Amino acid sequence: MKSLISISFGLLVAVVMTGCNNTGNTDSAATSTTETGGAPAPASLQYTVTKVYPHDTLSYTQGLLVFEGQLMESTGGSPEYNPYHSWVGKVDLATGKVSQKVPLDSVYFGEGITILNGKLYQLTWKGRKGFVYDAKTLKRIQEFPLKTEGWGITNDSTNLIVSDGSSNLYFLNPTDFSTRRIVSVTDNNGPVNNINELEFIHGFIYANKYQSDYILKIDPANGQVAGIANLSGLLSNHTKENTRQQKYTDGEAVLNGIAFDAGTGKIYVTGKLWPNLFEISFQ
Repeated sequence: MKSLISISFGLLVAVVMTGCNNTGNTDSAATSTTETGGAPAPASLQYTVTKVYPHDTLSYTQGLLVFEGQLMESTGGSPEYNPYHSWVGKVDLATGKVSQKVPLDSVYFGEGITILNGKLYQLTWKGRKGFVYDAKTLKRIQEFPLKTEGWGITNDSTNLIVSDGSSNLYFLNPTDFSTRRIVSVTDNNGPVNNINELEFIHGFIYANKYQSDYILKIDPANGQVAGIANLSGLLSNHTKENTRQQKYTDGEAVLNGIAFDAGTGKIYVTGKLWPNLFEISFQ
C-alpha cells in the first residue's frame, strides 16, 4: 500500500522499527526469529540478482505481473493522499516505458492487479470497489464490490486471493466475488500484519510486507510463513541513483511489486518510485 499521509506517525514508526531493523546482505536473507509455540521459524530464502532493468520513478507501484510475456503494472495515487496517479498499463521491460495506460478516476487510489481466465482484476484502496478489464486490450468490462480495503491480489488459477493490510488473505470467487475462505498469515511469533502485494509462484503465495524489506513465502493451505527473503540493500547496491534522497528516507519509495513469468520461470521485483526493476532468483 499506501500513502504515508494516511498512516499515523506512531503506527508508522512501529512498523518501520519492526519491519526494517535488519542488516542482511544484499543477496541473502537473515532472520532473527526463534521457534515458539510449536511452529517452526521460517526458512531464510537466499536470492541472486540476475539482471537490472529501468523503471519509471513516477510509478507508485502497487501491482506487478507478467501476462503472456508482457510486463504489466498498476500504480496508486490520488490528490487526497499523494501527488502521483493511479493507472494500470503495459510496460516495456527493456526500457521501463509505459506502452499502454488506462488511468483511474482521481477519486480512486489504485492497488494490486492479477489476471485470471483472460480478465485483469484491479483493486482500489479505500474505494470498496475493484475493476475488471480484458487482459489483452485493457478495456474495462466490469466493476465489483470489496468488503475490505484493497491492497494486494493474486490468484491460484481458481480463486482470487486478496490482502487488506492485516494478516488476512481472502479467497474470493472470481465470478460473484463471494468469500470462499479466509486464511490468517502467521509465523512462529504469531499473526503477520501488513501483507501487501502478492504473487502466486509454484504453489506458494509470495508477499511484500509493507514498509519492510521482506518478501514472505506463504503456504496458502494454512497461512504459515514458510520462508523469508530479506532484500535490504537490493536497490542501493544495484543502482546508480542516490538512495539517500528524501523519498527513500521518509519511507515512500519502498519495496513493492513481485511478478512471475510462468513461461520463463523468471521473477521480477521493484519498489514504489524506484528507478530500477530487478530480475532475481530464489535458492
